Amino acid sequence: MAAAAYYLLALAAIFKWRAASRPRPGATALQPLSILKPVHGRDPKFYEAIRSHALQDYPEFEILFGLSDPNDLAAADIARLQAEFPRVPISAFVVCTKAPNAKVGVLSELARHARHPLLLVNDSDIVVEPGYLRAVAAPLADPKIGLVTCLYRAEGDSWPSRAEALGIATEFAPSVLVARLLGVAEFALGSTMVFRAAALAELGGFDTIAPYIADDYQLGVHINRLGYRIEFAPVVVETRLGGGTWGDIWRHQLRWSRTIRVSRPGGYYGYVVTHATLWSLAAFAAGQWRAGLAAMLLRMLAGIAVAGAILRYRRIATDWWMIPLRDLFGFAVWLGGIFGSEVTWRDQKLRLERHGRICRPG
Repeated sequence: MAAAAYYLLALAAIFKWRAASRPRPGATALQPLSILKPVHGRDPKFYEAIRSHALQDYPEFEILFGLSDPNDLAAADIARLQAEFPRVPISAFVVCTKAPNAKVGVLSELARHARHPLLLVNDSDIVVEPGYLRAVAAPLADPKIGLVTCLYRAEGDSWPSRAEALGIATEFAPSVLVARLLGVAEFALGSTMVFRAAALAELGGFDTIAPYIADDYQLGVHINRLGYRIEFAPVVVETRLGGGTWGDIWRHQLRWSRTIRVSRPGGYYGYVVTHATLWSLAAFAAGQWRAGLAAMLLRMLAGIAVAGAILRYRRIATDWWMIPLRDLFGFAVWLGGIFGSEVTWRDQKLRLERHGRICRPG
């Protein structure tokens, strides 16, 4: 029944989300913006992703790429982008960093080169739609808002990747909507983080969050502690998962789970009640058919509604039947996340301490 109530909240959150996402009349002055993109390897359709940023219609912006390896395969695509868009200020820097979180170390260096008062950070594989920069920068006209983030959907080329994309659309996104509905609003998503350079300086720069693996979560928490609100923009971006194997997906999601557990243990263990498919099967086994059916139907309905109405996830029309199977895989990942503190990230084995602090290489 708790799982059913959770997905009933997810359905209610859809209506609130859509109402809050309606365009608001009135022009907003848009400040110049610097896009900071740490790059580690060439993600699937990398050029399409970075090109979607260069195509943006925005008064004044620049794109700064940071690479840890001068021989990174992505360097050729960055040079291609510079040649195709000579009027867009595009720079690439090779950064050597000893920060525990190498990505944040790269961001710290890029921030030093950024010329504009607004900073945007997102993952290198993020594809954005026309009007994206305007949509994510506009809320910062409100001085009470300190960071703007947004939801994302995923596309996969293999069945394991499609299962992960389905989980993002039908499990992760509903959890974000429910959290916002219940007033849990201090977190940001790595799909997009837009904030003022002045706020970053106020919290001590990127070096403050460099010891943590969940840099997106920590950035949101630290900016929220300064007294600012975290706001979601009414846009959805897309990430590409490529053709990963089941082993790839397991390691990826296990890293997420262990990171969440050490960062927010209360929320992680409380999340067990949201596994509606598992509890539906338990109810069926106990002969409680009505309770099990109610939980399963609400879980399916909420997942499909969020994927279709909020994320515009195209594959939901064909992959919806996999939701219960993916849920059971997700529960196995959740169980795996309870044990151990070692994760594989960016070709490194890392050991995590409390709050997601990186302890040492494994």
